[in-house]
Formats: sequence, structure tokens, C-alpha cells
Amino acid sequence: MAGAESASSQGPADLSGLVRAAGAGDERAWRGLVAEYGPRVFALARSRLRDPDAAEEVTQSVFATIAIKLREGRYTEHGKFEPWLFRIAMNRVRDTVRRTKRERPDGAGPRAEDQRRQPAPPEPPASVTALRDALELLPRADRDIIELRYHADLSFRQIADLLDEPLGTLLARHHRALRKIQRILGVAPEPAAAESTPSGLGEVLP
Repeated sequence: MAGAESASSQGPADLSGLVRAAGAGDERAWRGLVAEYGPRVFALARSRLRDPDAAEEVTQSVFATIAIKLREGRYTEHGKFEPWLFRIAMNRVRDTVRRTKRERPDGAGPRAEDQRRQPAPPEPPASVTALRDALELLPRADRDIIELRYHADLSFRQIADLLDEPLGTLLARHHRALRKIQRILGVAPEPAAAESTPSGLGEVLP
């Protein structure tokens, strides 16, 4: 193929062609998929794990799985590549969370020796910290919708496909999740902005 354009600028047919080419071993097509979806998978994993190294490991693991499934012809959800990819990513994140809880049942952060080896990360802005804390207080199902919308950058239709929910139900849950975040943050919703993100949610989600 002529080149691997950003998947977000292409229609469904173009994305399908890119996926087919990547599965056939076209390295340019594969790099195009990684360039488009790698940062979104990383953002999703980092939001849930709060650890950039763990998020990077998850991202690499997800794309290793995608590469194997594509090249072995095991991708069968044609036309729904993004929900398929992020379903794998969400499952990998959950596996990592469960493994971390088993290894550190007290819920502690990185091990002491890891902290000694690594420089302390810069403190995030107070608004980001508050939003992260608010997300932690959401039920997992609500948080999944917020993260898939604002980190994975999926459409509501794609999220509905991923979560196997009717679109109307998903939109209502998304609206309720935003209202919960507003209440946690103490932000009064604007009367005419029921579907907007509270306090610039789309811009400051970590």
C-alpha cells in the first residue's frame, strides 16, 4: 500500500485495509496502527494503573497480542477493530490490577527498592490529582465509560459495542457518571451543558 496514514483520518474501509495489510506483514501498516492506537492504549492503562512503567508494559503486551492475532488470522470482528483492540486492553489492565493486588495486598505503591532506583515523578497539577481521585470513587463500570471515552477516544457507538450495551443505556450511564464526578468535585453543572465534560474533563484527564 502507498503508506500508513493515521487511522483516525480514515473511513472504516481505509482502517479495514490498514488492518488487513498489517496482518499480511506490511510493516508500514503495522507502524501506522501502533502510532495511532499506542498512545491511546497507554493513556487508558496509565489512568487505571497510575504507573507509567506498568502502563508501558501493558501497552507492549496488548500490541504483541494484536500482532499475533492479526498474523494468525484470528481477528474476526471485522469493522469493529477499535472496540476489539480496547477490549483486549481493558482485560490486560484488569489482569495487571489483580496481579498487583496479589503481590501487594496492602495496596501499597511501588516497592521500596523500585522507588530508590527511580527519580520521583513530578507532582501533577492539583486539578489533575482531584480528578484522578474522583475517578477512583466511581464504580468500575462508570469509570470504564469515562476512560474509554476520554482516554481511548472511542465513540459512544464503539463503547456500546465494546461493553455490549444498548447505545441509549450507555449514553444515560455516561451522563450519570459525569454528574457523579461533578458532585465529587463540588462543581455545579451548567443548566445547558448536560452532555459537556465537567471542568474541562476532556482536557485534564490524566
